[in-house]
Amino acid sequence: MTFEHPARRKADGQVGRFEKLAELASNFTSSPVFSLLCVLLVLGFVAVHVAGLPTEWQHLAGDAMAAVSLLLLALLKNAERRAEHAVQRKLDAIAAVVLELRQGDGAGERSQAQENLEAAIRLEERL
Repeated sequence: MTFEHPARRKADGQVGRFEKLAELASNFTSSPVFSLLCVLLVLGFVAVHVAGLPTEWQHLAGDAMAAVSLLLLALLKNAERRAEHAVQRKLDAIAAVVLELRQGDGAGERSQAQENLEAAIRLEERL
């Protein structure tokens, strides 16, 4: 187990199984269906308390909300870190191209910095 930045775990640009799962989960949790499920969960939580059901049911409803909250927190942090890394790669690529153009390198031919910039711009397509 490594504690590297999630976006840097695959150096060759490939996306691992966890990243794919996190992306799918992130897409699902930002959908209207998930929002409806959360509203239903909160309504169920309120209904359990209003109905005065036994304490076990109240704990079950509270535990379900806590579990969903914890999962959302983990997904949010993962998505934040990947987005942060993508923005940083784009900024680095832009800075390299600007520096190269200011120095007058690569007049008329495509440089490695320009290719890196193109790859960074399309980074979201791979994530």
